[in-house]
Amino acid sequence: MSQKVRVRFAPSPTGPLHIGGVRTALFNYLFAKKHDGDFILRIEDTDQNRYVEGAEQYIIDALNWCGIPFNEGPGKDGGYGPYRQSERKHLYKQYAEELVEKGKAYYAFDTSEKLDFHRKDHEAKGKIFIYNWHNRLKLDNSLSLMPEELEKRLVSGNDYVIRFLTPPDEKLELEDTIRGRMQIDTNVLDDKVLFKSDGMPTYHLANIVDDHLMQISHVIRGEEWLPSLALHQQLYDAFGWDAPKFAHLPLIMKPEGKGKLSKRDGEKGGFPVFPLSWNESVGYKESGYFPEAVVNFLAMLGWNPGTEQELFSMEELISAFSLDRVNKSGARFDLEKTKWYNQCYLQKKSNAMLADLFQKELAAKSGIVNFQPSIAYIEKVVSLIKERATFVGDFWELGDYFFVVPTSYNEKAVKKQWKEDTPDIMNGIISVLEGISDFTSEKTESGVKSWISQKELSFGRVMAPLRLALVGEMKGPHVFDIIEMIGKEESIARINTARQKLS
Repeated sequence: MSQKVRVRFAPSPTGPLHIGGVRTALFNYLFAKKHDGDFILRIEDTDQNRYVEGAEQYIIDALNWCGIPFNEGPGKDGGYGPYRQSERKHLYKQYAEELVEKGKAYYAFDTSEKLDFHRKDHEAKGKIFIYNWHNRLKLDNSLSLMPEELEKRLVSGNDYVIRFLTPPDEKLELEDTIRGRMQIDTNVLDDKVLFKSDGMPTYHLANIVDDHLMQISHVIRGEEWLPSLALHQQLYDAFGWDAPKFAHLPLIMKPEGKGKLSKRDGEKGGFPVFPLSWNESVGYKESGYFPEAVVNFLAMLGWNPGTEQELFSMEELISAFSLDRVNKSGARFDLEKTKWYNQCYLQKKSNAMLADLFQKELAAKSGIVNFQPSIAYIEKVVSLIKERATFVGDFWELGDYFFVVPTSYNEKAVKKQWKEDTPDIMNGIISVLEGISDFTSEKTESGVKSWISQKELSFGRVMAPLRLALVGEMKGPHVFDIIEMIGKEESIARINTARQKLS
C-alpha cells in the first residue's frame, strides 16, 4: 500500500457503545496496526438533539479498557483535528456551496409540511415518495425557481437545505473489499440532504469531508452503512477526490441467529451488550470478563483466521488479521462461547494476579469470613479451585469453605452419604488426624488411606462423608488439600460438628 493507512472509528455520542461498535473499532485498530498505520477516533456529534452527556468519555474509556487506544482523537491531536464534528462545522458550508456551484447540488426550500403532504399523497396512491429526478422540477428548489426568486430567498434568509443532485440513468459501479463489486441504478436513489440552513451538515457531507481532510485511506464500518455507499462514492466523484477503500462489516446477530443483537436481547438473555456499565445496564467489565477475552471473542465474530486457532493475543490478532477473511454474512452471538473465552483467559492468569482480584471480593465479605486470610493463603486457594471457574466472581461459591465453617449440609448428600456407622468412622478419622504431626496433604492422605485399608472399609464410605463434614456439600478439590489448607484443629472441629449435627 503506497498511501499511509489511516482508518477512523466515528461513533455518535448518543449513548453507550454497543459491542458491535467495539468490534468495528477493533477491526479498524487491527488493520491499522497490521499496516503500521494510524487509528483515529472521531466523534460525530452533528445531531445535537441526540447528544448524551458523558457518552463521549464512555466511548474513550471503553476503547482504553479493551486495549484498543486511538493514535489521534479528542485530546490527542495528530495534526488533523479538531476531532469532534461540532468543532468543525465552520468547514462544511463551503464544501456544500462548492457542490452547488459545480451543479452537483441545489438549494431546496420545501417545508416539512409540504413534504409530508407529498408522502401521504403518494401513500394514498400506493406509491412511495422519493425526492429525485422524476419530481424535483415540480418541487420548491433552485432547479425550479427563476434566478431572481432564488436570490431573493437566499438574501431574505429563508430556511433551506442543500440536496445532492443525483444524476439519472447511470449505472454506478461500487467496490467493497468484503462484498466485491456492486452496481446501482442511479434512478432508484433519492437526492439526499447534505446541509441544513441551521449551519449543520448531515452525516453524509460531514463524513465525506472529514474523511478527505483527515486523509482516511480505508473506511471500515458496519453493514448498516452499505446503503449510503452509493451517495458517498458519488460525493467523492463530485468533489473530484480519490475515494478511500470501503469495507462493510457483517452484523452481530441475536443468539437465535435472526436479527441484529440489541440491548433488549442482553436483558432477556442475562448477558451484557456494552463493554462498561451504563446507567442500569451492566457491562462486560463489571460482569467479570477480562478485556482480552472480550477482544478475542469479538474478533472471531465475523472474521476467521483460516486455521483452527481460537485463542489470540492482541499481537497475534494484528499479525493474522485480514479484511479478506471477514465474512459477508452476519455472525451469531453465542453466550456460552463468550464464557468459554473468559474461562480460557482466567486459566492463563497467574495465581498471584487472581488472588489479588479475589482478595477485593473477600474484603466485601468481611462480616462473613472467620479470619483475615493472608495473600499467600488466598493464592493457594485460587490454585486449587480456579480450573472450575469461569469468572473471578465464581471463586467464593467454589471455595467459601476455605474461609467459613459450613453451617448446613446438603440434604440430598446427607441422605446418600451419612449412614448409621458414619459417626464411628468419622471418630476413627479424627484419631488418625490427631496422630499426624507433619500435617501436609500427602501425609494426611497416606495416614487416612492406610487406616481405611486396615479397617477394610470402602473408600466411598469414608471419603464422601468426610468431604461433607469439611465442606457442607459434595464439592471442592482433593479432600486432603482442603484438610492441609484449613489445618488440623479446624479439620477435626468440623468433623466433630458434623457428627453432632447429623447423628
